[in-house]
Amino acid sequence: MLLAEIISVGTELLFGEIVDSNAAFLARELGARGVTLHRKTVVGDNLGRVTEAVSLALSRADLVIVGGGLGPTDDDLTREAIAAVMGETPAEDPELLAWLRGLYESRGRVMPEVNRKQAWLIPSAEALPNPVGTAPGWFVRQGQKMIVALPGPPREMHKMWREQVLPRLPLPTQALVHTTIHTQGIGESNVAEILGDLTRQANPSVATYARKTGVDLRVAASAPSEAEARALLAPLLEQVRGLVARWTWGEDSATLAGAVSERLAGRTLGVIEAGSAGSLCTLLADEAAFHDAAVTQDHRRLITLGLTPVTLKNEGLVSEQAARELAAGAREHLASDVGLSVVLDVSSGQAHVAIDTGAAQHTAAVNWPGDAAQVRERAAVAALGLAFRALGEGEGA
Repeated sequence: MLLAEIISVGTELLFGEIVDSNAAFLARELGARGVTLHRKTVVGDNLGRVTEAVSLALSRADLVIVGGGLGPTDDDLTREAIAAVMGETPAEDPELLAWLRGLYESRGRVMPEVNRKQAWLIPSAEALPNPVGTAPGWFVRQGQKMIVALPGPPREMHKMWREQVLPRLPLPTQALVHTTIHTQGIGESNVAEILGDLTRQANPSVATYARKTGVDLRVAASAPSEAEARALLAPLLEQVRGLVARWTWGEDSATLAGAVSERLAGRTLGVIEAGSAGSLCTLLADEAAFHDAAVTQDHRRLITLGLTPVTLKNEGLVSEQAARELAAGAREHLASDVGLSVVLDVSSGQAHVAIDTGAAQHTAAVNWPGDAAQVRERAAVAALGLAFRALGEGEGA
């Protein structure tokens, strides 16, 4: 088993000014290759703290991946920190320095002297070429342990990881396979109750994750070969599929909007949204079945789309009846085979969604407070979830 830790370096990451997408990328890459990731750490641009983080990670892990801090300025301190941990002194490498100077000269520029530190190496480090940037990486060996230093810009880091780091890693012979089951309409705690002791298994394993479109269940197994891993995975996967079948809408790379499109089976979908700022349309934007939409809170416009003045006066815009009338209006006035509607009050978190297939109508309610973006997102997802269920139930009333 190869144990790994990831250290992301940068005060901008620590303060949340930039999202640490690199660590997520590396975590997926490691997991897909059977490497066990124990920790991810974020530290600011401080030599003492970066040195401490690298030293501690190296004491616990076989592979330490440090992202960021390889730039040319005084606050780029990853090289200094690794050198301190290794007890070595960095020195300019003539070949790296010549490469850097050539990089600038090929563009008709003179290399700033501050960039010379990007040509540093220590005796235990091997330089990793960076064909799309000025920061070479480091591959450091200490006995059976390794430290990998990668540049922060994702475009540079991804390319260096795939082309330079992976070929150098003694990757496990173990195969890891997994399937992610997507659910909607059930909470994570309810899923955990249904799964019971299954979540305590080590291999094969099942874990739950709350996502924007519902709760995901990741069922995974590892074994010496892919065939053995899949054989180990199969019984648990089928058991989990059976337990959550009522709420499942897809697996792995499937999207909820795509699952709805499949159930539309060639029919077109019209959408009317009131109060949700087009959140549902955004989720459906890439689907061929998405035919037409109206996004408005203007009462006069909504009345022309099927909302009756009686409903507006007696029950209000954010009501089940208004959602029903607008779903029917989406089908009729937007000339679509199926109509879907959302009516939402952002301040209270209350929403109603409805679908009209021509043969039947179905509705659902959402009443969960949050900020505006959360409330709109929940309403849009609830509409897609309702559509998926209704279109799969024979569309009876």
